[in-house]
Amino acid sequence: MTTDTHTISTPGSTSGSVFDPTAGIAAAEAARTRLDFAKAAPEVYRAIIRFDTAARAGLDPALVELIQIRASHLNHCAYCLHMHTNDARKAGESEDRLHLVAVWREARHFFTPKEQAALALTEAVTLIADGGVPDPVYAEAAAHFEERELAQVLSLILTINTWNRVALATAKVAGTDERTG
Repeated sequence: MTTDTHTISTPGSTSGSVFDPTAGIAAAEAARTRLDFAKAAPEVYRAIIRFDTAARAGLDPALVELIQIRASHLNHCAYCLHMHTNDARKAGESEDRLHLVAVWREARHFFTPKEQAALALTEAVTLIADGGVPDPVYAEAAAHFEERELAQVLSLILTINTWNRVALATAKVAGTDERTG
């Protein structure tokens, strides 16, 4: 299990105290009553892992994490958001960029034009019921990615949306990470 501690100030206190979410994470995990998808459907689970692995092949790891973080924001998936922000930090992503992914349009200068095109495409595909993938969004992505790379980006967007839905449907607990045991 991966956890972070944060210094917080409580009302009326003059110094910060350290908040450790470990007990809350353990309690939430113990109270979880939904199925363990990996155990209940191991072949399907492994197929999604293979799809995910194939989707990210050859893509810049920083771009992979930005896409996964943005889709997880949009899908309100705390489990995946926690996992992918930690992965991005381990890969050297800056705290500034991590904090600004959700509002990238207002902070474009933190992201390359290629990353902006990928984030816009991520939003359109993730929120596809809100109007499909507009031609200008697709055209901008196609201008920044070669055809094979664009297919990889689309595949990655599809896989993170699948993972988000699995995590949300099975009530995965943010702060746990089954990849680490």
